[in-house]
Amino acid sequence: MMLGGFTQRSLQSGLLLVGLILTFSVHSQEHGDHGHGASHHHHDDHGHEPFEAGSFITNHIADAHDIHLFGDVHIPLPIILHVEGMGWKFFMSSAFEGHGHGDKKMKLGKTGKLVLWGEHPEEGRNPGEITAFDGRGTELEVFDASITKSVFGLFLVLTLMLLLFRSAAKSYERRPGQAPTGLANFLEPLIIFLRDDVARPSIGKEADRFMPFLLTIFFFILFSNLLGLVPFIGGFNITGTLGVTIVLATLVFLITNFSGNKHYWGHILWMPGVPVPIKVLILTPIEIISVFMKPLVLMIRLTANITAGHIIILAFTSLVFIFGKSGEAPVAGVGIGIFSTAFMIFMYFLELLVAFLQAYVFTLLAALYFGDARQEAHH
Repeated sequence: MMLGGFTQRSLQSGLLLVGLILTFSVHSQEHGDHGHGASHHHHDDHGHEPFEAGSFITNHIADAHDIHLFGDVHIPLPIILHVEGMGWKFFMSSAFEGHGHGDKKMKLGKTGKLVLWGEHPEEGRNPGEITAFDGRGTELEVFDASITKSVFGLFLVLTLMLLLFRSAAKSYERRPGQAPTGLANFLEPLIIFLRDDVARPSIGKEADRFMPFLLTIFFFILFSNLLGLVPFIGGFNITGTLGVTIVLATLVFLITNFSGNKHYWGHILWMPGVPVPIKVLILTPIEIISVFMKPLVLMIRLTANITAGHIIILAFTSLVFIFGKSGEAPVAGVGIGIFSTAFMIFMYFLELLVAFLQAYVFTLLAALYFGDARQEAHH
């Protein structure tokens, strides 16, 4: 198999995927689904701030307007806003004044202000939402098209895919008819596996026309999952973000139904040979519901599995601070730390398996749906 042909078409599918994912991600940000939050800290009798495991976990798996590395070290990201009556505003998230996870503010014009709501916003606000006010305190409409942590991760993953596949395709062009080497030697078994053991058995003779999308979806999910497991670079949770998985599931839904042949739609809408009352009242509604349930299950499975893995690892990290009481009980902290570290190492290896497994399962189910849509009638 020549990798180059599949690679070029896969990159084109990848570019389409980027645009759609970013559109849905920005839309979800507009409604404040994610973001860094701020907390109202309460001190104990000794003046220490108690460790809040829920806030710690939420801040790592949620989207944000900056990338948190460690301690107070953050990498600011671009803020792109359209403010009612003021046009577009471009600046870095570091322009907001404030520390930690609290509400952050900055001046807007001469008398107005912008507020980036934190972890515990006032009633009616969402963590990570940006609100604008004029000099009289009137709220202005804001369209938030910022490059958040998840969007930055999307750009990073898609850039990596473009570089890797372009490099592999060029290696085939330089050495036509010869055994692959280097990166192409690593990628070819995965691509052959997806073609011969996933696409062709599931779809049949038309499998090659769906390969660009299946390759794109597999490697996008795989690289996104692996990026989320790299420690100390901000805790990316791309495929654990609903805005991303909704797009992936929607693409599968659209391709399946636009590719559906007469037999596929006939089975859903009419089902010859079945009594009309049963067909109209029971089977047809069930089949129509299943058309929408299939991508919904894809979305929920991927989001839940990836997010759950991050939560488990972070929860065992939190045990060290909970039992150690933020340094007041070092013996207990060290004791539970040994156990937590051992379990986290185990979970990391398990998450590496899950990263491949979820990419494989999503791709396999998508291929099965495509094959069902293109299946010919059996006589």
